[in-house]
Amino acid sequence: MILTTTDSFPGRTYEIVGIAKGSTVQTVNAVRDIGASLKTLVGGEIVKYNEMMNTARALATKRMCEDAEEQGADAVICVRYSSASIMQGAAEVMAYGTAIRFIG
Repeated sequence: MILTTTDSFPGRTYEIVGIAKGSTVQTVNAVRDIGASLKTLVGGEIVKYNEMMNTARALATKRMCEDAEEQGADAVICVRYSSASIMQGAAEVMAYGTAIRFIG
């Protein structure tokens, strides 16, 4: 599956298939969440949250690609990500874009 953040695919003729999307809600375990809360006292990067968000983005992207494939798409253009806090230590990540099929 070809993914791009551009709003078109230059040099190829294609048709729009539909919206491709994928999402997940991820959390860190309670012990790590307490550790992350303590980290706010001294500052710095919270590695476990970074890992959680990287995992969430990868899974949301995988699910978006699966959705596009189910629609018969060859690529997804205009790929975007969004995230929202669900509760302390948990976040939803969504990947979405325009699924396209190449012609010829």
